[in-house]
Amino acid sequence: MQRKLIDHIRRYVEILRDDEEEVLGSFQFQTFRKKENLVDQGTRCRFHYFVLQGCLRMFFIDGKGVEQTVQFAIEDWWITDYAAFEQQAQTEFTVQAMEESAVMQIDRQRQEKLFSRFPQLERYFRLIYQRAYAASQLRTKYLYDFSREQFYYHFRDHFPEFTRRIPQQILASYLNMTPEYLSEIKKRSRS
Repeated sequence: MQRKLIDHIRRYVEILRDDEEEVLGSFQFQTFRKKENLVDQGTRCRFHYFVLQGCLRMFFIDGKGVEQTVQFAIEDWWITDYAAFEQQAQTEFTVQAMEESAVMQIDRQRQEKLFSRFPQLERYFRLIYQRAYAASQLRTKYLYDFSREQFYYHFRDHFPEFTRRIPQQILASYLNMTPEYLSEIKKRSRS
């Protein structure tokens, strides 16, 4: 299962077969139970996570005590609080397993050593960060540009696996609507 990470890296950069074990040795394999937190809001963000199996979400608790989901990650996706990871600071977010999940995690120090030893991995992570940032920008645009109904349809059409795997309450949080309103939209779409 851990080879999935090497396969993913190879989609973006070249890595020699002789170097695979050294690269994988920089990561830790971890499993998490459903609803188990990988990192809690207000704690130091120590790791960057690559999802081998399962589904993770990143959220924060707003001033009213409501969970606001900002990101999901399924197989072959990366997730972390990038600012807090980079600065080794307290995170503003919680990362939680939504399903039984297996990840490869790397801390900042080991990641920096990998960059020194394998410069092509710096390019790999730059491309990953760029994609994550672009996705965040698009989500922000959609929140302003689309009606809530359009946002749901767009998300459903572009990420059908998420709409099947994510509970309605959490999906509603991500789409910035109430679960009841999401239920109404789904009923109308079936009619």
